[in-house]
Amino acid sequence: MKFFSLLISAFAIVHIVKAGDPNIPSDFIVPANVTTVDGSFFTFTGMRVLVKAALPTAFKVLKASMAEFPALNGQSVSLAVLEFPTGTTNPPHSRPRASELLFLVQGTLQVGFVDTTNKLFTQTLLTGDIFVFPKGLVHFQYNSDAQVPALAISAFGSANAGTVSIPNTLFTTGIDNNVLAKSFKADVATIQALKAGLTPKP
Repeated sequence: MKFFSLLISAFAIVHIVKAGDPNIPSDFIVPANVTTVDGSFFTFTGMRVLVKAALPTAFKVLKASMAEFPALNGQSVSLAVLEFPTGTTNPPHSRPRASELLFLVQGTLQVGFVDTTNKLFTQTLLTGDIFVFPKGLVHFQYNSDAQVPALAISAFGSANAGTVSIPNTLFTTGIDNNVLAKSFKADVATIQALKAGLTPKP
């Protein structure tokens, strides 16, 4: 009976824990190293590099999260611009602290996410479409067009949404080759080849 009571208590504690940005007791948070707060504190100029810039040759993300834009601390919002040259992908990943609202500005994108029952939801987005990726679920984007690059803007319900890259998490963090081989029903040589392919080039 005591074990059952402890289990109920543990469930109650786990049930009330939630991921997300905490509410703040003030209008905004000023970092300790900032002495003057004016309009420039609330302005992010990091996206100016996109204006008249050449298209990248690989998938590229330009972020405005709390790390790049400290005024976002406590505001529960952030943004990213995603540039997809032809044939590129944003590999499967999840965002543990935020849902994502993606607006396709240019081109087409194949997008999708997998829910907790392992059901895949996919869609081909056209310019002007918006798609939502629920918080914490594995999702991806892919520009399959061989001619037209794609450009998207993603808004997040957190100043620090976080990113868990599935390929990098599995194959670049030192998980034992035998564990991965058994998990994927593959051999160690295959796992080593996957790891080698994801290792950053010097």
